[in-house]
Amino acid sequence: MGTSDILTSLLLIPFIGSIIIGLLPNKAARPLALIASGMLIVVSAYLWSNFSLDVHGMQFVQKINWINYPIPISYHVGIDGMSLCLVALTAFVTLMAVLASEKVGENRSKFYYSLVLLLTTSILGVFVSLDLVQFFVLYELELVPMYFLIAIWGGPRRDYAAMKFLLYTFLGGIFMLAGILYLYFQLNAAGVLPATFDMVELAKQAPNLTPAVQALACLGFMLAFIIKLPSFPFHTWLPDAHVEAPTPISMILAALLLKMGSYGLVRICMGFFPDVIVTYGAWIIALGCFNIVWAAIACLVQTDMKRIIAFSSVSHMGFILVGIGSLSALALNGAVFQMISHGIISAALFFLVGTVYDRVHTRNLVEIGGGLAKQMPYIFYFWMLAALANLGLPALSGFVAEALVFYGAFTSPMASVLQHPMFVRGCLAFAALGVILTAGYMLWLLKRLFYGPEQAKWAGHLTDMTLNEKVIASALSVLIIFLGIYPLWLSKKYTSLTDNMCQNIVSKNKIGMR
Repeated sequence: MGTSDILTSLLLIPFIGSIIIGLLPNKAARPLALIASGMLIVVSAYLWSNFSLDVHGMQFVQKINWINYPIPISYHVGIDGMSLCLVALTAFVTLMAVLASEKVGENRSKFYYSLVLLLTTSILGVFVSLDLVQFFVLYELELVPMYFLIAIWGGPRRDYAAMKFLLYTFLGGIFMLAGILYLYFQLNAAGVLPATFDMVELAKQAPNLTPAVQALACLGFMLAFIIKLPSFPFHTWLPDAHVEAPTPISMILAALLLKMGSYGLVRICMGFFPDVIVTYGAWIIALGCFNIVWAAIACLVQTDMKRIIAFSSVSHMGFILVGIGSLSALALNGAVFQMISHGIISAALFFLVGTVYDRVHTRNLVEIGGGLAKQMPYIFYFWMLAALANLGLPALSGFVAEALVFYGAFTSPMASVLQHPMFVRGCLAFAALGVILTAGYMLWLLKRLFYGPEQAKWAGHLTDMTLNEKVIASALSVLIIFLGIYPLWLSKKYTSLTDNMCQNIVSKNKIGMR
């Protein structure tokens, strides 16, 4: 296998696996899904070990012309440090989700596992695509498997949640398509011939368009990505989708689908339209800070465990907006780290919600009543670790991301000398409340679940973790601890990308570096 087609192999593994599973009996579905997921881990490990830190730009590139007329479209894949980390995260979470599907996949198993692998193909395709049309097609492809995974295997209100997810994300796709076409025709009108959908070339050409054109094109992409992220006021689909989705699909939704939005914000909005980020960066920071605090407050009034973790995801995605708007290499580094860290922590939390629900058959904290620690000590220990990581305890991965974003944003050119300095610093000080609120709702969640007297209705009826559950929880927990202790193992893969991106922006705009 040559290095030029390794990414194609990465995409073909889940796609072909999805087809094969659909053709074979139900009993073969889970073993084949595990094999395909394991192969993704192997290919991701190969990419990780062969990725060169000394090479600037995309690596493992493969490009094949597909359509030349009337518009140029090609099959074009490649990765840099940021997309490498997201590819590795996708492979890891997919394996964890397949392992966690032991009970969910018993009903119409081959259809279920086929959809999971098709969903993985779409997600991986987004992270490796270098053609904008190809990126759009794969970005929208995930709607199909995710809709059916919620609508068929979801909870009592699954039809409503699946349709709401579909409508919101489809609306985002319309905005993105408008942005793509507008950008292409504006490049044609500006005399950039031949106009292209090559994302590497667009990163060079798009910044030369007029500020008004850049702003309008960026708006289409920005709306699509903050719907997926999600950000206020387009966030309401997420809690409903999480509550109704089965546990493994909630893991994929929180860990991977949301990162498609954050990846697009960095790759396209920041990469194609840096002048727009310079002009509106203060307002992007303000939106991120509002998300951090508002969603954390929303967590305090929830009684459903899944809704708490869902709103927590909205809150934590605010850090990514802050990192992007700050024009700070350090804060952007933290934003990318947050994508990976939150992916692991949220997958762990949703998985642990599932372990409790499987035993008590409710997610309502009032109905549970607390006191579960005595009968489920292993579940309690893993819950404690994931909750502490989510609230940003030092030496765990969540702390690294938040510390980088806050420090980088406070010392960034945007906050110090660019524009609206007092407004930006005020927003960041306000966002610091989110850290306190996160500690509040996570510790309160632990208290209402595990502490207090043992409830008579659960006495003698509950069991602790199975071996399969221990394997999944242990794998997620080890990564949370490892990245908290040695974050450089991850960040060194993409630091040159974030540094160069921010340095080019601030140099072009003559902003003093800090």
